[in-house]
Amino acid sequence: MAQEEMLFEGLKVLDVGSWIAGPVSTTMLADRGAQVLKIEVPVAGDGYRNYAILPFTPNADTNYTWAMDARNKRSMALNLKSEQGIAILHQLIRECDVYVTNQPLPLRRRLKLNYEDIQPLNERMIYASLTPYGEDGRDSENEAFDLVAYWNRSGLMDNMRHAGVEPVQALPGLGDHPTAVSMYAGIVTALLQRARTGLGTKVHTSLMANGLWSASCLAQGKLANADMSPYYVPRLTGALYEAADGRWMQLTMIRTDEDFDRLLLAIEAVEVLADERFATLELRMQNGEQLIAILREKFKQKTSAEWLKLLKDEHALPIERVTEFGDLRDDEHLMVNRMVTQPVDDIGIDRVINDPVNVEGVARVGVLKAPDIGEHTDDVLAELGFDQDAIAALKQAGVVG
Repeated sequence: MAQEEMLFEGLKVLDVGSWIAGPVSTTMLADRGAQVLKIEVPVAGDGYRNYAILPFTPNADTNYTWAMDARNKRSMALNLKSEQGIAILHQLIRECDVYVTNQPLPLRRRLKLNYEDIQPLNERMIYASLTPYGEDGRDSENEAFDLVAYWNRSGLMDNMRHAGVEPVQALPGLGDHPTAVSMYAGIVTALLQRARTGLGTKVHTSLMANGLWSASCLAQGKLANADMSPYYVPRLTGALYEAADGRWMQLTMIRTDEDFDRLLLAIEAVEVLADERFATLELRMQNGEQLIAILREKFKQKTSAEWLKLLKDEHALPIERVTEFGDLRDDEHLMVNRMVTQPVDDIGIDRVINDPVNVEGVARVGVLKAPDIGEHTDDVLAELGFDQDAIAALKQAGVVG
C-alpha cells in the first residue's frame, strides 16, 4: 500500500499528554498515517524521555523506550501556563480531529482544557481523556502511574503471587500499553460515530478500568460473591517445574486422564499411575501439593531443551519453557507476525515492537525517528501564520521552545 493510501492520512491529532498510556494511543494513529503533534513543556519535555536513562532501567546506547513509543510524531514545545501558549493551543484545537490528554483533572480545570472548555472551539473534535481512576469519584483528582492504578487497585498485584509470598511491583508500562490500545479503540469508535453524525464527542478510559478488565475472570467471581478458595488450591498446571539447567517449565491443559497418563509415561513416573492418591482428577486436586512435589523431582532430571524435545515434540503435550526476554531475539514469530518491525530511519535499534492491532489492507508508516523536544515548533508556528519575527518574540518570552 502506497503512502498516500494510509488509513488516517490527513487526520490531525494533538498529543497533549505525557508518559505512555495516553500518548501511545496517538502513536498507534501515527503508525497508520495520522499527523500527530506532541505538545511538550519547553526545555524539560515529556518526562518519559528520561526513562531509559534512569539508574534502575536497562542500559543501552539508544533511548529505546522513547524510540518505540514516540515514533512518527512531530514535537512542539509550548508553555501552557502562559496566555499566549494557551491561545496557540486553541488555534491548533480548532483544526484538529483528535485531542488526547492524560493531564491531571485539576490541571485541566486550571488551564480550562476540559472537554466542556474546548468543545465549543471545534464541534467535530474527538476529545480522548485518560485518567488513573476514572472521571468521577474521590480518587479522580489524584495522579498515579499504572503500577498503582492498573496493577494494585484492580487486585492484580495481590493475586499474581503464591500463598505466603509477598506481592511484587508491576513491570514498567505493563498497564500503560494495553490501556493505550483501549484508548485507541475508543478514538476509532468515536471517529466512526463522527462519520455518521458529523459531530465529535468525548471518550475516556482509565488505568484502573483496564486493570479490572484484565483481572475480570477472577474479579467478576468476587463481585458475584463466589467462593474463591478453589482457585488457590495447588494443582498440577498451576505450578511451574524447574529443569536441570535452571530454566522453568510450564504445563497447561492437562485436562483428561489420557493426557495425565501420557505425561506420566513420558517423564517415567509410572509409579504415580498406581498411586491411589492420584487416580482421578478430583483426587489429584485434593492431593495437589504431593503430586507437584513428585513431578518437580522428575523435572530436575533433564534440561529444559530435553523436556521440550521429549514432551512437546515427541509426545505433543502442552508444555513450554518459561520465556526470558533474551529468548525474544531468536523467536521467529515476532518478525513473521509483525510483532516487531525494522525501522525505516536509522535509530540505532534493528527491531522495534509494534502495537498488537493488525488489520489486513491497512498499512503502517514504518518506524521513523522520535522527535527531539520542540523539533517542529517553528514549522508548526509558520503553518499557523506566524512569521520569523513573531516566532523569535515567542521564544524570547518563553512561550515556545
